[in-house]
Amino acid sequence: MSVAPHIWIQGAGEMASATALCLVRAGYRVVMAEIDRPLAVRRLVCFAEAVYEGRATVEEVPGILCFPDAATWRDGEVVVFVDPLGAALPGLHPDAVVDARLTKRPPVPLPRGRTPLIGVGPGFTCGLDADLIVETHRGSVPGRVIDVGGAEPDTGIPGIVAGQTVARVLRAPAAGRLRPFCLIGESVRAGQTVGEVGGLPVVSALEGLLRGLVHERAELSAGVKVGDVDPRGASIDPRAVTDKGLAIGEGVRSALVRLGVSPGVDTGGAQD
Repeated sequence: MSVAPHIWIQGAGEMASATALCLVRAGYRVVMAEIDRPLAVRRLVCFAEAVYEGRATVEEVPGILCFPDAATWRDGEVVVFVDPLGAALPGLHPDAVVDARLTKRPPVPLPRGRTPLIGVGPGFTCGLDADLIVETHRGSVPGRVIDVGGAEPDTGIPGIVAGQTVARVLRAPAAGRLRPFCLIGESVRAGQTVGEVGGLPVVSALEGLLRGLVHERAELSAGVKVGDVDPRGASIDPRAVTDKGLAIGEGVRSALVRLGVSPGVDTGGAQD
């Protein structure tokens, strides 16, 4: 009997990491596959940070960077490795795959064979490239499990936080790497330069708390998101997973249960 089902999550950004957190807490074993230079902004709640630093902890759950060929399933912690196309997936024999890359368009297929796949967010179609889909759109019901069609399409507009949308997002003014002048968790003023990319300033449009910044080693293209200012200020903990993230994580857990993949159920899949 597979007491702790084995789940492969493609992507280790904010929503993927919230999902991993929920699954580990529920008794699943999780591995996460990422690109070699992740662009995660909310790095304090992203297991993608382990790609740069070797380790990352999200709400007391540790993530450990491994080489794909040395990855093993572990209790109580997340195994992270660089594998953008899921090449190591067939060899690890997961009980289910969660595609949480959030590309918001039809995904590059993963070599999953007949392993069930749950798609997170828009871009997937049930019965075509996913068995079930979990909604991510705040205007709908984040975490809702979809079994027909797809999720709500991406609007391209950030969710509303304290009445602010586009203004709270920091973007790269040029290609290059971020040179930060502030730390995540610091308060910033409207008009303050929080860093630079390609010698050009990254300026906050709002007063608030700097909730996230991409890693200094991330390779950026002009216009890509590099930071997030929360206008709610010091009341926000940048180390806390959001309610939206937890809702999506619980949605994935519900989808796994619907697929018959839950702790204590023999899935006939991965072996220790």
